[in-house]
Amino acid sequence: MTLNRFAKYAWFVVAYNIVVILWGAFVRASGSGAGCGSHWPLCNGEVVPLNPSIERVIEFTHRGMSGVALLLVLGLVVWALRAYPRGRVRYGAFASAFFILVEALIGAALVLFGWVGMDQSTARVISISLHLVNTFILLAVLTLTAWWASGGSALDLRARPLQTFALALALLGLVITGAAGALTALGDTLFPASSLAQGIQQDLNPTAHFLVQLRVLHPLIATFVGTYLLYLSVMLNGGEKTMARKFSIALRFLVVAQIVAGGVNILLLAPTWMQLAHLLLADMVWITLVLYSAALLGKARDATRAPNAAPRAIVESA
Repeated sequence: MTLNRFAKYAWFVVAYNIVVILWGAFVRASGSGAGCGSHWPLCNGEVVPLNPSIERVIEFTHRGMSGVALLLVLGLVVWALRAYPRGRVRYGAFASAFFILVEALIGAALVLFGWVGMDQSTARVISISLHLVNTFILLAVLTLTAWWASGGSALDLRARPLQTFALALALLGLVITGAAGALTALGDTLFPASSLAQGIQQDLNPTAHFLVQLRVLHPLIATFVGTYLLYLSVMLNGGEKTMARKFSIALRFLVVAQIVAGGVNILLLAPTWMQLAHLLLADMVWITLVLYSAALLGKARDATRAPNAAPRAIVESA
């Protein structure tokens, strides 16, 4: 990997968006989603809220962080247009801008339609799922942009159809696991249990809300997908591709850590700090899987050269 100035900036954008995602989860876990009322982009009708409550501070901070994330991605697009010709880095930057705009629209819909706080509507469940899927796609395209800017090869999906299919299944499985996890976390917020015994009673109650019943399914889905990821990372260990081999090892470690964190989360009745740790690990597993896939499916030879971030420098051939 070659880290020029653009690549370093791109990796910073990836890291910053992870922080924004974690703060968004804190907004939900703390019940602060309605802190600014049903106003967007204003907060309770004000540009800057005066004498705000703690919930309003938490929600307003998230909006500010999200706005900075949008500006950072737009900066990524402008820099890519100046430093790269038409090719994968530009496409990755454009895709990042598109999905962060979708992210903002979903966030706005959650507020404007009142799908926040303690709302239990089906619309909120659907929007939360879409939010998670879009977030994962956003992280994926940001990560690929940074990877390609760091010298990563273009993807060659046709050359390895079986590997492509196996990795696509892994990515899809992780998206499903993440969506189920987001809904489980929402259920923990809306229907908290005071003890592990009460939580089990809630889970086994046939009349319980489906978000509560999902708390049983999510660990099963996560265990199945995690086992598949471990198997895949061993079978497709990268061979002579050093980076792929490193990512496969990192993926195994993170999957095991995530499964352990999930168990701890259940035993501790999903405290906020553990939910955030669990989400951070989920994001790291996802990013590592994306990088692992990109390294495995990259072209054997690529004429790309990393730029020194000089304006309008021709730095890649694909």
